[in-house]
This record gives sequence, structure tokens and C-alpha cells, in this order.
Amino acid sequence: MPSASDTEYHGKSAAHQFFDASEWFSAQAGLTADLARAAFALGRLDGAVAALEPEAQAGANRRLALIEVEAMLWAQGTPLRREDIGRDLMEARAGADLEAMRLARWGIRRLEGQGDPRDLRGFLGLHRAEVSGLDELLATRPTGRDFDAAVGEFRELAAQVAGLAPLVRAAALRVLWRLCGLSAPEVLAEPATWTARDMAEGCEALCFVPLGRHGRGVWVDGGSPAERMARHLAAVTAAIMDARHELARVAEWQARALEAMAGVKGENAGRVIRALAAHPLLSAAMLEDSAGISRDTAERMLSRMKALGLAREITGGRRFRLWMAAG
Repeated sequence: MPSASDTEYHGKSAAHQFFDASEWFSAQAGLTADLARAAFALGRLDGAVAALEPEAQAGANRRLALIEVEAMLWAQGTPLRREDIGRDLMEARAGADLEAMRLARWGIRRLEGQGDPRDLRGFLGLHRAEVSGLDELLATRPTGRDFDAAVGEFRELAAQVAGLAPLVRAAALRVLWRLCGLSAPEVLAEPATWTARDMAEGCEALCFVPLGRHGRGVWVDGGSPAERMARHLAAVTAAIMDARHELARVAEWQARALEAMAGVKGENAGRVIRALAAHPLLSAAMLEDSAGISRDTAERMLSRMKALGLAREITGGRRFRLWMAAG
């Protein structure tokens, strides 16, 4: 299947020539059982996140978003660790690839629910990005009226598969995204982020549906619609299980930490533990605010938990230190 950059427009575009919506509906019909399993798994994950307190819900989405963006960037060939992305988001810069970090910040914010997916120009941040300083890869996308035309074509063809279940529709939409040339071929994080949001249609607490490390096998793939959709559903189901295990790991850490800190008088230990469980990364200032304790108490609690192997400091400096649950 040729990329959008190789397309010559004679009558119908390559997207119209090579995209047949009926093939995707046939593929869905042949994967009813797989779709049901994936949807059931997603419902359980969404329910688990919905059962959390609001602060913990936001933290769970941030935690899963960091994992997702890390996987996207590694698959794209611009690797960043999730800890470095988290540090940058909190203005404790890690000195990493600035363009990759810019894309990471964009991805995290979008996966957390910012931006309207229906406004593709705004969702991709092109109002802001068209001024100057665009990375060479991102600059190869259509601009101005050409981009608007590509968006129009994408929407026209996407409407033909709107009746697909959101979980499988993503496989078709990723193909359309590339055919219409909405991103440079090398930039997979943009279509992966947009379709992750689209898949979460109907979810109560999740802002996106994760693919995590399993996305590497489907973000750029080939084959027939049936093959693509089957691989996609397998990746979705496996990634949802990984996400549930990650949330269970945090819950297990919280129970273990509460037991280990049971000898500390008062409620401060419990407040600190809940804050560390809710936030993938936090500073002493954030802990002070989240737990409702003094800065000195926050520092003491973090040091004590570090000594017990319950908390880990990841910045290695004396100023603006960031902490996370250990283990």
C-alpha cells in the first residue's frame, strides 16, 4: 500500500482507490468473539479506574499515558523513558531530545483528555506549530489549504467506517490517516494518540484505550483488513491486561506501604502513601498540597519511606527532587 507521499492524484486519490470500507465491516464480522473479549476487558479496566477517588483517577490516566507515550516514541525511533517524560512535564528537565520531548508533552496532554479530536488542526496543535521551529519530520505534512483538503478527505472516508465498533475502528482509521497524509510517515505518535482517544468512546473514566508495548506490532503494520484488525484486537486485549496489572501493582504497593508504616503515629503516613499511589511522580511541594501536611513533614516522610524501600527519588539532585512509589 503506497504512502500518501507517493500518491499522484488522477481522478480519485490514493485514499479513495485503496480504501474499501466494506472489507473492514467484513473483518469485524469475522472477529465477533475477539471483539467481545476485548470489550469485556476494557469494561473491567474502565470500571477499575472509575472506582478510584478523583485524584487517583487522574493519576491512573497519567500513569497509563506515560507508559503509552514511552512505547510510541520507542516505536517511532525517538526513545524517551517515562520518568524523563514525567520530569519534563513537571519542569525538572531531563536534557533529552527536545523535539521528542515536545511530542511527548503533546501526547500526554492529549491522552489525558485535552483537545477535541473532531478539530484535527487544533488537536495536532498546528495553530501554534505553524509559526516556526517545526521539526523536519513534522514539517513534511501538508499545510494550509492542502492540510484542510486532507482533513476533508479523511473525514469523508472515516464516515464510511463510523459504524464499526470503536475498538476495531482504530485499525481502519490508522490506515486512512496515513493514506490521507495527515502526519509525516515517520511520525506514528500522532495517529496512535488520536485513535487511542477515539477507541475510548463510551468509557466512563478512561480518556484513552492503551496499547502500550503491544502497539509496536500494529501502529505501523500491513496485510489485509482482517489481518490488521485481528492483530489490533490481540494487542488491545493484551495491553488492557497490562494496564490492569499496573493498577493492581500500585494497589499492592499501597497495602504494603500502609503495613510497613503502621507504627507511625497519626494520619500523615497514610496521606503520604495515598498521594504516592495516586501520582506517578510528585515533588515534596506537591505532596505538601496533596496530603495536607507541612513541607518538613513531607520531606521526613519521604526520607523514611526511602529508607524502607517504599519510595524512590529519581532526579538525583538537591533541588526540585521528584519521588515515586518504589517496587
